[in-house]
Amino acid sequence: MKALFRNSGMSICMFILFSLFLKAQEPAASGPMKFQDPRLSVEERVNDLVSRLSLKEKVLQMQNDAPAIGRLGIPPYNWWSECLHGVARNGIATVFPQAIGMAATWNPELIHQEADVISTEARAKYYECVAQGKRGIYQGLTFWSPNINIFRDPRWGRGQETYGEDPFLTGRIGIAFVKGLQGNDPKYFKVIATAKHYAVHSGPEPNRHSFDTWCSERDLYETYLPAFEALIRYGKAYSVMGAYNRFWNEPCTASDLLLDKILRKKWGFGGYVTSDCGAIWDIYNGHKLQPDSVRASVLGVKAGCDLTCGDEYGSLVHAVAKGFISETEIDVSVKRLFIARFRLGLFDPDSLVPYAGIKPAENNTPEHDRLALKVAEESLVLLKNDNHTLPFRKSVKKIAVIGPYADRLSVLLGNYCGKPSAPVTILSGIREIAGNRTEVLYAKGVDGLEDAAIKPRENPVSPSPEPTAAELETSALQVAGKADAIVFVGGISPYLEGEEMDVNIPGFSGGDRTSLDLPANQTNLLKKLAWLGKPLVLILTNGSALAFKRETEQIPAILEAWYPGQQGGKAVAEVLFGKYNPAGRLPVTFYKSADELPPFTDYSMKDRTYKYFAGEPQYPFGFGLSYSKFAYLETGMDKGGYSSADTVKLKVKVRNDGPFDGDEVVQIYFRKKDSRFDRPLKTLCSFQRKNIRNSATELFVLPVAVNDLRIFDPAIQDYYVEPGGYDLLIGPDSATPLLTTHIEVK
Repeated sequence: MKALFRNSGMSICMFILFSLFLKAQEPAASGPMKFQDPRLSVEERVNDLVSRLSLKEKVLQMQNDAPAIGRLGIPPYNWWSECLHGVARNGIATVFPQAIGMAATWNPELIHQEADVISTEARAKYYECVAQGKRGIYQGLTFWSPNINIFRDPRWGRGQETYGEDPFLTGRIGIAFVKGLQGNDPKYFKVIATAKHYAVHSGPEPNRHSFDTWCSERDLYETYLPAFEALIRYGKAYSVMGAYNRFWNEPCTASDLLLDKILRKKWGFGGYVTSDCGAIWDIYNGHKLQPDSVRASVLGVKAGCDLTCGDEYGSLVHAVAKGFISETEIDVSVKRLFIARFRLGLFDPDSLVPYAGIKPAENNTPEHDRLALKVAEESLVLLKNDNHTLPFRKSVKKIAVIGPYADRLSVLLGNYCGKPSAPVTILSGIREIAGNRTEVLYAKGVDGLEDAAIKPRENPVSPSPEPTAAELETSALQVAGKADAIVFVGGISPYLEGEEMDVNIPGFSGGDRTSLDLPANQTNLLKKLAWLGKPLVLILTNGSALAFKRETEQIPAILEAWYPGQQGGKAVAEVLFGKYNPAGRLPVTFYKSADELPPFTDYSMKDRTYKYFAGEPQYPFGFGLSYSKFAYLETGMDKGGYSSADTVKLKVKVRNDGPFDGDEVVQIYFRKKDSRFDRPLKTLCSFQRKNIRNSATELFVLPVAVNDLRIFDPAIQDYYVEPGGYDLLIGPDSATPLLTTHIEVK
C-alpha cells in the first residue's frame, strides 16, 4: 500500500482521507460482551461466554491444560496444582509436615491456619507467574488437595497423604483445611480445594488402574464416604477428584452412583468433578469397560466428570457427531468449569477481588516458617519414654546422632511437596538446640534401604568409594561409645513408600509395603547400641505405621516424627532437650505385624483400624505420651435425654500434675448398648486439644452431635440414629477410657 501511494504521488492528506474511508466500511465495534461485565451475576456471564464458544473450543476447556481463546481474550489455564502440605512442585514455598503429621496434631484450628497460609502463598506465586507470562502446570489456583481417603491398611504407600484411619478425625481436619484454602469471602474463592480420591480408594498402588473394589453398604457409608460428605456439606469443597479404581464394577470417574446419586443429589454438591490423571484413559485401557476414548469420554461426562486430566475429552467432538452425547450435555460441564474460574476472580479487575492484593513477597515468609515449626511441634508423638529418658538431663554433655535419616532432606518433605528455602534436618536441629553446652557427634551407621537406588540419581559421580556396611557400623559404635546419650534416626523414607513407585525391595512393592517391620539393618544396629547401656532415643521418620521387633524393647524412648516439614529437625530437637512438651496423637493404629491384618486387597473393614480390630495393638489409635501427667477429674452434661437433632455438651475437667506445662488431647468415643446392628467396638465422636499449665486444671467442653452416633441401615437405605443407651468413653486415647458416662437417645 505504501508503494502504491509513493508511486502515484498522492499527498499525505489524500492517504488519510482514503484510510478514513476504509475504516468507515468496517462494522462498528460492539461494546463489552456480557461475560466481561462484573456487575452481572456469575451465571449470566458464564451463559454468555459459553454461548460464544464452538464445540471444539468447549471440549478443549474440559481438559486440564485448557488453551487460550484468543478471539475472546481468554488466557490459557492449567487446572492441575498441588498443595497437600504446602504449595507443591512450583519452586520455593513453605513446606509443612506431611498430611499424616498434620492429622497427628489433632488440632483443626491449627490446620486451618496452615491452609490459610498455603492459599496466601498460592496467590502470591500465581500473581508472580502471571506477571512473567507463565500459566502452566502447578501455577494455577485450583488445587488437587486434600487427600481424604481412609488409611484403612498401613501397607498403602499413599497413606502418608491422608489424615489417618478414622472418618471423624479425617472429616474435622479436612473441613478445616478446605475452609483455610478457599477463604471466607462470599463471592470469591481464595483458591479452590479438591477432595480426593472419590471413593473407596486406598491401594494397592500397582493395581489401581484396573482394580475393582468391593465392600458392603455399611462399610461404604460408615467408613469410605463420611469424610467426603463432611467436606462437601460443611467444608463446602468446590471440587472433587474421582479415583482410578472401579467400585462395584463402575469406574469411580464415571460412576452414576458416586457422582450423581450420592455426590450431587444426596449431598447437594454444586462444584465440578475432575478425573485423576489418565483415569478416563483407564476406563478403556485398564478397566476395559469401553472400546475406546470416545465412548469412555462420553461415559465420564454423562456420569458427571466435568474435567479430564489428560486429552481424552478432545474426542467428544467426534462423539457429538456420532450422536453419543449432545452439545447441551457438554455445556453443563463447561459451565461448571467457567463458574469456578469466575469465582476465583480470573475475569474481574483486581480492584474487585479481595485476594488480588497478595504480593509475591508474601510467599515463604519468616511468619510462615514459624507456623511450619508450630505444626511440626504439635505433630510429634512420644510413643515411649521409660525411666524419663527424655527430655535429656543437664548431665548429658555429649550426644551421638546416628542413623540413615539424621541428615536426609527427603524425610522432612514426604511426597507432593514444595522446595523449602532453609530446611532444618534432624541433625542440624539437634546441633542448633544443643548449642555450646552439648557436643554433638554424628555417624550414619547404616544405609537406608533405598540408598543404592537413589545414589546414582543424587550423586552420579562419586568422589570416593562408599564405606561398607561393616565400616558404617563400626564407626557408629565408636561414636556412640564416646557419648552420654544416643539418638538414632531411622524408619523409612518417601523413596520407599508413595504413589505407584518403581520399588522392588524386600518389604516394599510398587510404592506399597509388604511388611511393617523396621528394616533389619536398623534393628540389628539398634540392638548393639542398646547393649552400651546408655540413654537411647529412636526417632522415626515415616508416613505409615511401623512394627518393632523384640530387640527394640530395649530402647527406652521412641519419638514418632513422620515427615515433619522444613522445620522438622528443630521441632524434634526441642522435644529432646525439653524446650517443647510433645502432645501429638496417633491418627492410625500401630499393629505388631502385618500378619494381624486381612489381605491388603480386601476392602472389608473387618479386623481393620481401632474400630474393628479386636487384637492388642502395639500402640493404639489416638495414643501419645507427654512429659506431664494428666488427671481426669469429673464429667458433666448439660441435660439428660436427647433427640437426634441435639448436641451433647460434655464437660471434662483435667488437671496437669506436672512437671511441665503441656497440651492434652481429650478424646470421646461412643459405644452402643444392645444394638440390633453389628456395630464397631467404639467410634470417635469428639476431641479437643488444649494447653494446661503445670498444676492447673482446665475445663474441656466437648460437643457430641447426636447425629454423629448414626449408623447406616441397609433396610431404609439411609443413616439412622438408633434410640436407646450409649456409653461415652472419655480418655487420652482409644484404649484408655478414664471416665465413662451414659446418654439416652429418644
